[in-house]
Amino acid sequence: MTSSAPPPHGQVTRSDVARYAGVSTAVVSYVVNAGPRPVAEATATRVREAIRVLGYRPNASARALRTGSTRMLGLVVPEIGNPLFAELAVAVEQTAARLGYAVLLVNSESDPRLERHLIQSLVARQVDGIMLSTVQYGSAVVDLSSLAVPAVLLNTFEGRQGVETVGVDARAGARAGVEHLIGHGHDRVALIIGDSGEGVEAREQGWLDATRAGGLDDGPLVRTSFTRRGGYDAATRLFSGPRPPSALFASSDLQAVGALRALDELGLRVPDDVAVVCFDGTDAADFATPQLSTVRQPVERMADEAVLRLVTPREGGPPRHSSFVPELRTGRSCGCPARPLDA
Repeated sequence: MTSSAPPPHGQVTRSDVARYAGVSTAVVSYVVNAGPRPVAEATATRVREAIRVLGYRPNASARALRTGSTRMLGLVVPEIGNPLFAELAVAVEQTAARLGYAVLLVNSESDPRLERHLIQSLVARQVDGIMLSTVQYGSAVVDLSSLAVPAVLLNTFEGRQGVETVGVDARAGARAGVEHLIGHGHDRVALIIGDSGEGVEAREQGWLDATRAGGLDDGPLVRTSFTRRGGYDAATRLFSGPRPPSALFASSDLQAVGALRALDELGLRVPDDVAVVCFDGTDAADFATPQLSTVRQPVERMADEAVLRLVTPREGGPPRHSSFVPELRTGRSCGCPARPLDA
């Protein structure tokens, strides 16, 4: 029978809820945690009413001590202002929430030292797993295999020994985008690419694959930051000369948005004078003027896979690399009709 006693003062405990609802503390625990034992609906209703009246909030720290799990995951992104990483973070949070986890999001500002500090901070906060999305390449990437918690390298273009990795086939995606430009009759396709500092990056390799397969000379390229300003400066350099290329592939939506402004200032019309295709497929491409043709990364599928790797790990076997196929979504910037916004 429900107690008529007034709500207690101070912090409300599980014992207070049990006393108010006329049940044991174990039953309160079963209702709060949805198990492990079933509770009659009438009893569960009394417990939930007691929780509401008393304003009870379960102690997450105490639960973590009992279960060995904080039900929290860490996500490190390099630039939260970049629409790609913002959309990836939202997708990760939604997947984690469906599985009963919260996400602690931190921004490394593309600084490798800060990135390492943030990862160690997440480990110290006893998260159940860490997802790292980074713009570092090769040996500069943090060794996630040495961490004391499960970890996944997210939004990577290739596997890494000893580490769970999830990403896209960026080489194939870039090739598809450049081949589309060549199919429009362009025989000199420029590239704006992020500066990896180590060898030929996958999107650059895809650009080369397409141009060489089409019998074209290697077009001009500029290495720059993955930002609007980077795209603006790079496009200004590429298209200010006496023989500018007729098409451009940019390695990110933000670079392409910056390039559109530079082309406009140079008096070049898109797509009449210069056709443009980019890589990422965020809202930034949808709402650019003209609408950008883009190679879309399947962020929702990547997020699902990364979260599941952490919360339902395999028993035994080496770490795996999952590579999803990006999708070319044409728009007005390459000369195709505009696509619907909800496509």
